[in-house]
Amino acid sequence: MWYDTTEQARFAEVFTPHLVDAFRLAHWLAGSRADAEDIVQEASMRAFKGISGFAGGDSRAWVLTIVRNTSYSWLAKNRPSALVLAGDLDEQAQSRLDQPDPDPTPEARLIAQVEAETVRKAMAALPAPFREVLVLREIHELSYKAIADIAGLPIGTVMSRIARARRLMLASLGGIAA
Repeated sequence: MWYDTTEQARFAEVFTPHLVDAFRLAHWLAGSRADAEDIVQEASMRAFKGISGFAGGDSRAWVLTIVRNTSYSWLAKNRPSALVLAGDLDEQAQSRLDQPDPDPTPEARLIAQVEAETVRKAMAALPAPFREVLVLREIHELSYKAIADIAGLPIGTVMSRIARARRLMLASLGGIAA
């Protein structure tokens, strides 16, 4: 198929700066590095085919919307729904969580690793609608409006899902009733 150089340049300008965020979101939603790579590849193809339809605005939100939609369609096609709820941090983020102090004691390192793993497991155990908005807010640091646009939800629903996700995380981590 023939694509002109202006479409290629526009794709490089709009999509590629957000490739890391795209992978992180796909990884959280899929729970697997290999699956996230497949999802981002498919999302990249979708974005390239649709680049002429990008009217400008927030390119990050546009890219993450494509990745979100691609993730769910890819997961529905390739994995049973029981497996969709798993999630994990990428290696770089895990390393930052596991090593917050440059010179921690062995005990401090072990405690930090256990705490980080506990948080990752609690987040992975969240139902997909809650995990999705929490990842977009806390990891990608998106505004409520951007999350609403990406997820195709009213902003009030986004806010309530984030609040509910935080309560579920607190309940999971501290035994507080949700």
